[in-house]
Amino acid sequence: MELTELAHIWMIVGPLVFLGGVIDAVAGGGGLITLPAYLIAGLPAHMATGTNKCGNAFGTFLSTGRFLKQGNVHYPTAIAGAAGALVGAWIGVQINLIMPERVLYYVMLAIVPVMTVVLLFKSNFGQEDHSGELGTVQLLAMALGIGLVIGCYDGFFGPGAGTFLMLAFTGLCRFDLLTASGNTKLANSASLLASLVTFALAGKVLWSVGIPAAICGIAGNYVGSSLALKGGAKVIRPMFFVVLALLLARLIYGLFV
Repeated sequence: MELTELAHIWMIVGPLVFLGGVIDAVAGGGGLITLPAYLIAGLPAHMATGTNKCGNAFGTFLSTGRFLKQGNVHYPTAIAGAAGALVGAWIGVQINLIMPERVLYYVMLAIVPVMTVVLLFKSNFGQEDHSGELGTVQLLAMALGIGLVIGCYDGFFGPGAGTFLMLAFTGLCRFDLLTASGNTKLANSASLLASLVTFALAGKVLWSVGIPAAICGIAGNYVGSSLALKGGAKVIRPMFFVVLALLLARLIYGLFV
């Protein structure tokens, strides 16, 4: 690929990956912006998906480290979720390489409006930590299942995975939004690592685009994680509605275009 062609791709991908990194660090769902960026820049679908993992992974690793440093993580469930996500993401990538996405679109189109209604009518969603009401074994089993299922989705498709993880850790495990966000970062890091390695081994990562995109993703995640850590639920909850609206629009667009 010639330098002029690469420069054109960088100009499209770089700013959008930075913006996606900010959103991903706050509420997840940065892939709603980053994946279409690679497609707009002209990368084939599977190459775009693999390169997107490279662009997003390292920024997510950075924001995960910041959450771990602040202690806003429930370590037992975060580790269980990450373990499930590692396996799930590998399975998802294998499915991605052999299957069309259309069936998954219909499932997501049914789920997203339901999640939006829940958030609208449950104003105290994620304000307090009620995970202590559940037993340790139950929490660990839920976290493992969450990581496995959403990790599989992340490997197969990706956009919105961070949002789904955070909603699951909040709604099912009953963590507050800040702790759920920390758990999400660890699980998402695991799924991105597994996805990136699997796509790379399949030759579906364009490194000359993925590495510069990763630098932009790191910068965006740094800004976004700072906002999330300082603002907590006040910043995270409103961002959910933005991300869910983007996800719904992306799914509808994908069905008809």
